[in-house]
Amino acid sequence: MHDLAMKILGATGTSIFAVGQAGFIIKSNSGQMLAIDLYISDCVERIEGNVGFKRLLPKILSPFDLEFDAVICTHPHCDHFDIDAVPEMLSNGRTKLFCSIDCAELVKTLQMGYNKTQITYVKPSESYEVGDFHINFVNCDHGSGALDAVGVVVSVDGKTIYEAGDTCLRLDRVGEIPQPLDVLIAPINGSYGNLDEEECSVLAEYLKPNITIPCHYGMFAAHHGDVGKFYDVMTEKGLPFLLMQQGEQYVL
Repeated sequence: MHDLAMKILGATGTSIFAVGQAGFIIKSNSGQMLAIDLYISDCVERIEGNVGFKRLLPKILSPFDLEFDAVICTHPHCDHFDIDAVPEMLSNGRTKLFCSIDCAELVKTLQMGYNKTQITYVKPSESYEVGDFHINFVNCDHGSGALDAVGVVVSVDGKTIYEAGDTCLRLDRVGEIPQPLDVLIAPINGSYGNLDEEECSVLAEYLKPNITIPCHYGMFAAHHGDVGKFYDVMTEKGLPFLLMQQGEQYVL
């Protein structure tokens, strides 16, 4: 078992753990666990090649280290729907998978029919309850490469966390996001239709979360993302933010 898994199992309080790329684990005060967009294998490098897509952050978790109550995949890109890890995380027969409707082809390709009672395909405006977690799926604009991608708002223990997913800046949709927000998690890489560092700060200005956590940087050279630039922009604007090291815990 990896050190991160042991840390999560021993942690108390409502917490967020950063796993790298856009992957986060939310643990409730009672110990239930929800995973969002975990990328914990090398499948992207295998598919895309190691020029630009070699994994640059270490693997700090394996699919069998933790048993999640729910796993969310916001869209079918393999750094969000880890084709090596997701089937293994569902192999316990209990973990629920919530994924955008365009993940159906991946599920078919992976021959995950035996998990069909565990899998729910989701669209914006749909809500679900899984144990301590209230999960609300919201609109996301990741361009033509993932038309059905979603963002997710997780409410747990009286806290509200918005994981924007892979998206460009859509200020016309900020009214769809519930407020007040305790945490905003959003990309800063500015590639493949995603928010860049400045745009993430603009989203934070509009949503006014207690804290903004950037993601989607550091894993692949081809994805870009300058965490130093984000630091400068957020500091200049006086906006609260947290740069999470891979494996770090944030207690809400």
